[in-house]
Amino acid sequence: MSSRIEQLIDEIEDYIESCKPKFMSNSEIIVNKDDIDELLRELRMKTPDEIKRYQKIISNKEAILNDARNKAEALINEATVQTHELINEHEIMQQAYAQANEVVTMATRQAQEILDNATIEANNVRAAAMQYMDDMLAHLENVVTSASQSASSNYDNLLGSLNQYRDIIISNRNELHPVEDMVEGLEMETEEEDASDIDVI
Repeated sequence: MSSRIEQLIDEIEDYIESCKPKFMSNSEIIVNKDDIDELLRELRMKTPDEIKRYQKIISNKEAILNDARNKAEALINEATVQTHELINEHEIMQQAYAQANEVVTMATRQAQEILDNATIEANNVRAAAMQYMDDMLAHLENVVTSASQSASSNYDNLLGSLNQYRDIIISNRNELHPVEDMVEGLEMETEEEDASDIDVI
């Protein structure tokens, strides 16, 4: 069963895939800021809970080791009891000691094997949990970086387009002024000709 953080990452990827491409662009998309913000907000809220969950899994290493220690101590205690019983029951003390030492040695060896196996198991659990969390966070980092770069690129393209439109507008306005100056010049020449005609009369 996948975690909620994995589901959110899938939803972000699906949302990005469903976004409309930018006009005349194969690599840029139009993203609804409210929708992506909502997904990222929930992702930020769920990430600490997921981390705590895997930290709890990692902490189980100590529980595994404690259980192994308890089993080892129980074996040693049982062996010690058997040793005392052997010593008390047998008339030949030397044989009793030999058997007792053998039982203690076997119990110690078994206890060490339990501890070794428990340590390996606990380390495997911890390593798997840490690797899974690291992979998931790395994937999340890639998704957020991709979204951030796409938004930055869209903003730069928009700013460049606005600057081009502004230059075109300025150029168009400048082209309008020579026409106005020409009209004013013709009006002045007409007035001078009228004044000259009056003087001749």
